[in-house]
Amino acid sequence: MSATTQASVTINTTGSQDVQTVITTFECSPATCQDLFESLEDAYGQFISKQPGFIGAGLHVNDAQTRIANYSQWQKREDFQAMLRTPEMRKRNRAMAELFKGFEPVMYDVGAVF
Repeated sequence: MSATTQASVTINTTGSQDVQTVITTFECSPATCQDLFESLEDAYGQFISKQPGFIGAGLHVNDAQTRIANYSQWQKREDFQAMLRTPEMRKRNRAMAELFKGFEPVMYDVGAVF
């Protein structure tokens, strides 16, 4: 969670149904925030970003370190769902579940970009 980390996330600006956007928020405590962030960072760096259909993602942490928001885009909904069903991701999700109180993944279509 370095302030000097720079990243670029591709945002589909067409509003087209051809791209699946997923925004997931994780509720955690300041005591587990860093561990959860590192687990998510590792999952994206080592596995998720290499899956078919992956376009880009970003991880965001609130100032109180009680929430992590994850933004990702996929070529299609089925690509995201297939990644979640892999044995590797199921194993990672079980381990990460120890680090958060709750999470909410929601699929969106891009409505407007400014």
